Amino acid sequence: MSRAVFGARVERREDLPLLTGCGTYTDDLKLPGMLHAAVLRSPHARARIRSIDVSAARSLSSVAAVFINSDLGASDKEIPLLQPNPLLLPRMQRLLAKDEIRYAGEAVALVVADDRYAAEDALDLIEVAYDPLPAVSDLLSGLEEGSPLVHSDIPGNLASRFTLGFGDIEAAFSGAELVLKQRFKTHRGGGHSMECRAVLAEYDRRANRITMWSATQAPHLIARLASEILGVEEWQIRVIAPPDVGGGFGPKAMFYAEEGLVPFAARALGRPVKWTEDRREHFLAATQERDQHHEAEIALTRDGKVLGFRDLVTFDTGAYVPWGIVEPWITAATIPGPYKLPTFQVDMRVVYTNKVPVTPVRGAGRPQAVFAMERMMDLAARELNLDPAEIRRRNLIQPHEMPYKMGIVYRDGAAVTYDSGDYPACLQKAQELAGYNTFREKQIRAHKEGRFIGIGIGLYVEGTGLGPYEGAIIKIDSSGKVLLTTGATPQGQGHATTLAQIAADELSLDVNEIAVLTGDTGAIPFGVGTFASRIAVNAGNSVLLAAREVREKAIAIASNLLEAANDDLEMANGSVFVRGAPTKAVSLGALAVTAAGARPGYTLPPGVEPGLQATHYFSPSQAAYASGAHVVTVEVNARTGDVKVLDYAVAHDCGRVINPMIVEGQIQGGVAHGIGNCFYEELIYDNDGQLLNASFMDYLLPTTNEVPTAKIAHIEVVCPLNPLGVKGVGEGGTIPAAAAFAAAVEDALRPFGVTVTEVPLSPEKIRKLLRGVGR
Repeated sequence: MSRAVFGARVERREDLPLLTGCGTYTDDLKLPGMLHAAVLRSPHARARIRSIDVSAARSLSSVAAVFINSDLGASDKEIPLLQPNPLLLPRMQRLLAKDEIRYAGEAVALVVADDRYAAEDALDLIEVAYDPLPAVSDLLSGLEEGSPLVHSDIPGNLASRFTLGFGDIEAAFSGAELVLKQRFKTHRGGGHSMECRAVLAEYDRRANRITMWSATQAPHLIARLASEILGVEEWQIRVIAPPDVGGGFGPKAMFYAEEGLVPFAARALGRPVKWTEDRREHFLAATQERDQHHEAEIALTRDGKVLGFRDLVTFDTGAYVPWGIVEPWITAATIPGPYKLPTFQVDMRVVYTNKVPVTPVRGAGRPQAVFAMERMMDLAARELNLDPAEIRRRNLIQPHEMPYKMGIVYRDGAAVTYDSGDYPACLQKAQELAGYNTFREKQIRAHKEGRFIGIGIGLYVEGTGLGPYEGAIIKIDSSGKVLLTTGATPQGQGHATTLAQIAADELSLDVNEIAVLTGDTGAIPFGVGTFASRIAVNAGNSVLLAAREVREKAIAIASNLLEAANDDLEMANGSVFVRGAPTKAVSLGALAVTAAGARPGYTLPPGVEPGLQATHYFSPSQAAYASGAHVVTVEVNARTGDVKVLDYAVAHDCGRVINPMIVEGQIQGGVAHGIGNCFYEELIYDNDGQLLNASFMDYLLPTTNEVPTAKIAHIEVVCPLNPLGVKGVGEGGTIPAAAAFAAAVEDALRPFGVTVTEVPLSPEKIRKLLRGVGR
């Protein structure tokens, strides 16, 4: 009998090709006659385009074409808005800028040449006459009267304003025994995946079809929007995300100008065209996130019970709104976290600025929400002289209260209803892992030695597994091998392992008998994409249900062949056999041949369709709410401002764990991302909207020296919303990290009375905090 592999630490099947140099990325692909593209980008954050002269560039023998806006014809369109909302005044980017520039890095022209070097040289020959205009580089100043307008027809640069809340907030604050106020600021950063964006397109003139390869998180999305831009039917475009995509983290889950320009050029020239983003372009043109300001207030009783929470949030959306107001809505809906709030209100302002457009980056608005709430809980604990863990414990939603209706709506329009979770257990376990109860003794000893160590807590609840759907096709061929096809595209999450585990369990096979094909719109007609911690719920359950249908079909056919009742049959090790008589069996390969109609004289049972295969699309009824607690200890050098991470503990609930090793890898990677957010990563713009640190010399990422190995505990609370009982996990390592670190640094510097209200916390900022309190 095949052993169960769901829940087992199956080694990642994806790793061997990567470790042996056999990975296949978009830039590795080469086609006969392939040309290379480069993009001319605006040096100005805001300017009018007076004229563009491309004659010198076009005169080069190595240049196949130069395209500007006026060359695009019917494809000169705004990129379609991904998530319309009546509360939004949307403005979208064109493939190539027309008349006006709205951020430094916006695409102005495309050069296609024999190689990338020639294309880059030709860019230098293009002459663009700009009239620079005043730019909006700060979201708060952009709201001030008299500020320049990013879009002349959007008054006050206000893209959207909305309110989420419940309860009588005014009564809660007027009757509170304690009211605390604080302002918080979070940085602007990026995804910075190892592989930058890349697109290759080939046009088949005879078939009138385009094939695209893209380092994307959402190939079906790319196919749909490319068809709109190019004015063709969806069936005429096939998009393939190669087997290896070197990270995504959110910025690759959208349609960029290059994903319209490259196939446009390939069709116009009748030759394959490839464009690969370089690192500087990634800084200047790949979407970014995190820039928010919060003016938070909390109302409490003297025993630490929260009566109400309200927050005025200002959100920098950059020059355009590719994902609409998805992120600010997620921020607003995430702020309550695991706490039982009698009243709540968030007033959200979404502001256009002359900076790179904003779309989700790992966490998608949640780290900022958690930062505001958790920092206020710490502030309240300090004011009331309560332990930070204790004030949280007094306000946690309890397991018996699930499902818990929060009283607000989520970004998908559904009511926020926490389906399951044990928040006290997560907090307790994280404290145990971190040695929380004995830490104060260590802290006292450290102070006597002149060392400053601190401990911090971050709790979160995350809506994961959103629909609308994801699909899977399970097919068994005449060899008895299984092909699992899904539109879900991995960028390192381990789909080929975890999805194969689900199928292997249902079909009673070894996991290595399952081949996995991902991210090809020509192989599966519908898909959404890999982002928002949604694949385990959506694709995982699709795999389960498709495999279950194949199993039932195999048993139904075998029942006829073996002349046995369905209930008397078992499936294991690649065959169906009669229980108690394993020699009376038929292989899956033979059943596949029979199901295909290739067995002479055999007729399929009534209701059984040809082929030993099944397709299923799982659509969840609402988000599945994952949760967790992070407890971190640090040491701060009060002289230099340097921070050393001493310990990191995580207790999390993602429902049933498919593969603990992969889940722990996701959490560990998320923690690394969170460390970068809290201490290193910040995109710095000047008053003219110019990015000042567009390289890894100045924009820092954490290395293995700064990232500890996290202690991780799984608190498995089964999700009742899907057959697998799973929730998402891909972003949970990042979401509470900055809040926990800020609390730990503040705790370490408690003798100096420092209050941490913004991230990232560079050594310079920590020294400034200490100078501010007279240190």
